[in-house]
Amino acid sequence: MKFSDPTPARYFTTHDGLRLAYRDSGGDGPALLCLPGLTRNMDDFRSVASRFADEARIVRLDPRGRGISDHAPDYHSYSIEDETRDALELLDHLRIPEVAILGTSRGGLIALHIAKLAPDRLTGVCFNDIGPEIETKGLAEIAAYIGRDPGLKNHEEAAAALPTMMAPAFKNVSEEDWRAFSHSLWQQGPDGLTIRYDRRLSDAFADQARAIPQASTAWDAFDALAGKPVAVLRGENSIILSEDTLAEMRRRRPDLHVAEIPDRGHVPFLNEPQSQELLRDFIERLT
Repeated sequence: MKFSDPTPARYFTTHDGLRLAYRDSGGDGPALLCLPGLTRNMDDFRSVASRFADEARIVRLDPRGRGISDHAPDYHSYSIEDETRDALELLDHLRIPEVAILGTSRGGLIALHIAKLAPDRLTGVCFNDIGPEIETKGLAEIAAYIGRDPGLKNHEEAAAALPTMMAPAFKNVSEEDWRAFSHSLWQQGPDGLTIRYDRRLSDAFADQARAIPQASTAWDAFDALAGKPVAVLRGENSIILSEDTLAEMRRRRPDLHVAEIPDRGHVPFLNEPQSQELLRDFIERLT
């Protein structure tokens, strides 16, 4: 089964000369910029683009070093700061003055950085399994696999292996969803599946001071979203967004819209009924 995307990929050039790929549904509704996680790409938002194309203008970005975007000559530019600038440059390229962000994991951190630096560009944020504080246990688990191929021959083998590989955090996932997940994560190489991002992201990730904002700064950025619609998706078994952090987000924002997704860890796939219901509500609040 081939997982094609009906929206064509386009490119823009960043301040430092990288060609980054994006897809733009061009809808008439409010603009929603989808930013993926650390090692992920725009394919994670295919279900969002399909479901909400008539309700919002869905823009999906492959960040530098991911998917079909250029790899950076210097891995130090795989930073929150540079990727925030890339996101703002994409908005300028598309002549979008303000946008809501659906941020998965690292994408949510970039949304927080924009809230701190350019709050006038944001109309709201939906965080997908991320918050102003990050669990160190989750970071350790990411460090264990980042930059490494999965050791699988093909996508068929991956679809069969993923239920075990992702257990116990992920349960009740269809074979079709596992296949789509495999295609979003890995590409077929001559000797098996390989990662779809620059391996040097592991070096950037090791530099915690550059890769992840400090909790105090992130809480300030979260507070800067006052007056704008904010929503949170949390995987029931998340290793990144803790129940305590979510509780503090609720305390600071009593109007926070939250959906906890059963049988999901870090991160929900966004095609779950609870995820799509919250996203529908979030988009309605932007109009």
